[in-house]
Amino acid sequence: MPPTAGTVALHSSLCSIPSEKPSSSLRSTLQVAPKPKSVLQNHPLYTPTNAKLSLEFKEKILCLEVMGVDAGKALSQNPDLRTATMESIHSIISFLLSKGLHEKDLPRIFGMCPKILTSDIKTDLSPVFDFILRELKVPEHSFRRVVNKCPRLLTSSVKDQLKPALFYLKRLGFKDMGALAHQDSVLLVSSIERTLIPKLKFLEDLGFSKEQVRSMVLRCPALLTFSIENNFQPKYEYFASEMGRKLEELKEFPQYFAFSLENRIKPRHMEVVQSGVHLPLSVMLKSTDEEFRELIKLGGG
Repeated sequence: MPPTAGTVALHSSLCSIPSEKPSSSLRSTLQVAPKPKSVLQNHPLYTPTNAKLSLEFKEKILCLEVMGVDAGKALSQNPDLRTATMESIHSIISFLLSKGLHEKDLPRIFGMCPKILTSDIKTDLSPVFDFILRELKVPEHSFRRVVNKCPRLLTSSVKDQLKPALFYLKRLGFKDMGALAHQDSVLLVSSIERTLIPKLKFLEDLGFSKEQVRSMVLRCPALLTFSIENNFQPKYEYFASEMGRKLEELKEFPQYFAFSLENRIKPRHMEVVQSGVHLPLSVMLKSTDEEFRELIKLGGG
């Protein structure tokens, strides 16, 4: 829902603070703007139980709330916000806007990654945008799309996370940097040792060769984002025991793991069994409901 004019004005008055004498400027702003003052007085942080909180801290909390960020959650996930200055928060917002992000993007980005609000622009944020530009070959006008796809990029170390992950993915065979940046960027913020390698090994343990697994993840990169316990294991068990299909079909159609077990795989399989029709795995799952019913009808006839 787009912010109202009053909300935007309040956000501006609370977050866009001059660098000289911020506390006096803030008090002046609040005194001459009755609407923000009224909101401040009615905010839960201004109850007697919170009387000991400083004015600056309260203004910081309200600034986050006005932007659409859950301040309580943000403070819980990033305690450093308690000591962050309004000037530093405003600097980060201005920096992100200068990189092409829109104000409407910030609530979701900060909500998902409140750590960004206390990042250092020079040592934390700028290197990430340089990485996106130089390593992923993303033009500046597309920065917004990449960051919105995966805000966690902005909280990841280029040296310790992003570059090693990119190197590993290239070794696996990923060549399309555009697709990696715009569609599968979550792989860049995933742990090689704790996330990527275990999933590859699980697929190998099912009976696939290393080369077959590599081919599967290149055709369906989302495989590297699925949980072993909640996705791979139950879906494979159903595939092998209930469906009685061969591994070769998974090799040809690894997207099987992307479909819902309860809402797609099981119902479709049961209808196929009841109708006595044999359908290739990909046809059974990819077809629309109308197409599937027609296939069943024609096969049954």
